Amino acid sequence: MEEVLELKHICYAYHTLEGETPTLTDISFALKKGEFVAIVGPSGCGKSTLLSIIAGLLSPERGLIKINGKYQRESTTNVGYMLQHDELFEWRSIYNNVILGLEVQHMLTARTREKAYELLDVYGLKSFARSRPSELSGGMRQRAALIRTLVLEPDLLLLDEPFSSLDYQTRLNVGDDIGQIIRREKKAAILVTHDLSEAISLADRVIVLSGRPASIRQTIPLRFDLASDTPMNRRGAPEFKTYFNLIWKELNPDE
Repeated sequence: MEEVLELKHICYAYHTLEGETPTLTDISFALKKGEFVAIVGPSGCGKSTLLSIIAGLLSPERGLIKINGKYQRESTTNVGYMLQHDELFEWRSIYNNVILGLEVQHMLTARTREKAYELLDVYGLKSFARSRPSELSGGMRQRAALIRTLVLEPDLLLLDEPFSSLDYQTRLNVGDDIGQIIRREKKAAILVTHDLSEAISLADRVIVLSGRPASIRQTIPLRFDLASDTPMNRRGAPEFKTYFNLIWKELNPDE
């Protein structure tokens, strides 16, 4: 299967008047089409910095990045970035929020308009197309934010703690919902999260980062013997606790 993303020996440091703060050191991994990877690590270790580098918002000090086989600066691949907050504009309807990226990138055509309506319909928001964001629940808003990303037809999705602002029960439901949507759309995705249960329930493998400067401590493939492999079903599977304990020990080697 073709690689959507390849990182080799990525290093990064923040520079201030006080000096240099090394953040990432020798980060290397690849992501194939349709693969879902979760990245976990101690708070402040550089997880979100790594996503910003993959998105092209920051430049690594060393190392290379390829997207669909091309060096990052030469790539024309669409990369979707879903942030911690949905960032929906209250003065725009849900439909107009969904097509905002299309407008900004000058991609608004009859075909992409139709695609936006189609996604709203498929994922249960068609009847809310003319509603304002404040009229939707937190979970529905996150679904709208994901549709806004998917309508741009990205080959790679970057998810930076997208459920962190939701209460626990909503977070479970939305994680299950959005995880299944990403699988159905066959998108390559990277999730950054501090929630180990979330990582295990959604991903094909979990990359465990060390403390700052972050390096890869371990990569753990996830395999579940389930007739229906959904995020919610994984949480009740016997393998779940085994993976949780394994990742916990990697994050807390001294305990």
